[in-house]
Amino acid sequence: MSDFRQIEDGMFASPQLVASDIAEATRLGVKLVICNRPDDEEAGQPPCAEIEAAARAAGMEFRSIPVTGGGFAAPQVDAMVDALAGAEGPVLAYCRSGTRSTLLWSLAQASMGRDPAEIVEAALRAGYDITPVRPAVEMLAARATG
Repeated sequence: MSDFRQIEDGMFASPQLVASDIAEATRLGVKLVICNRPDDEEAGQPPCAEIEAAARAAGMEFRSIPVTGGGFAAPQVDAMVDALAGAEGPVLAYCRSGTRSTLLWSLAQASMGRDPAEIVEAALRAGYDITPVRPAVEMLAARATG
């Protein structure tokens, strides 16, 4: 069963998807699915390629930007910025719980100059706490607007 959480208009985060979740994503008008989970993170997890095949069969774009438990790096943030900027409609990003996807979205938003308070509020409305990356969000936003 889908647990898509709307962070803001056009942006959803979700725990691990299964191929059948793509039907709900289609209903929501999702045009891009982003996988933020590395394959083989835990036993029984559907491989990214399986979700990609279902998304593409439904006419969606797909990007893989895996984030490990080791944290976020600039190339991942840049890839998320690129993915979001190129999206031609609503985006659904997923990982194990939706948290890494939301944290990466937060970092991408900050690097594009969005107000950190707005980012925090949007994440909280969806049930996600970005405290672990808040200092980086502040730094990226200052750099982008500085």
